[in-house]
Amino acid sequence: MKRSPIIYQFTRVIARWVLSIFYRIEIKPQGAFLDHGPVIILPKHQYWTDIPLVSLTFTSLLYFIAKKELFNYPIIRSYLSLVGGIPVDRQRSIRSLDSFKILPSLLRAGEKVVIFPEGTYVRDLVGTGKSRLIEMILKFQSELKDPIAFIPVGIRYGERVGWRRRVEICVGDPLFGKGASDAIPLTNQVMKEISCLCRLPQCTDRIAQSA
Repeated sequence: MKRSPIIYQFTRVIARWVLSIFYRIEIKPQGAFLDHGPVIILPKHQYWTDIPLVSLTFTSLLYFIAKKELFNYPIIRSYLSLVGGIPVDRQRSIRSLDSFKILPSLLRAGEKVVIFPEGTYVRDLVGTGKSRLIEMILKFQSELKDPIAFIPVGIRYGERVGWRRRVEICVGDPLFGKGASDAIPLTNQVMKEISCLCRLPQCTDRIAQSA
């Protein structure tokens, strides 16, 4: 099922209204976001609210890589597909996933795809980045007209004042890789940038190879 711009925009309006009740959102686009060409957006991941917050940060319609467990129920699966959700099974090899067959076509069309590089919630520090999906994406780059821009995004949840909590979202400068061999150093750089953007310490473990 294809993403529906109408459903996506309606969901974003509702998300903005609901989140504004509980959060004081401050968006700081430090980097130069690319409006054209394929873009991979790589945000910090701490809470489920990171997903709607990222959608509010960028004016472009986005696709989101999400864990397949969220797609287990037909109604939820249909809705997530309509707002740009792409399921991933983290227990299987990425190269065998049918879901990722859509990625080359999205990148060729210059779409913006969100991937949480930590792979799961990591609070109070920046977790280990997963490089294998970035490696797979870089393999597509030679087939594309434009290089793929990788945009790190820091999300920092601050102190609560009354019932509202301050959330600061900082968008970094685009990073690039030449090919699949750059996946690990690029992932390392992404995690370093995310750590700086959200002012959280970085995990000392080396980059993981798993998706």
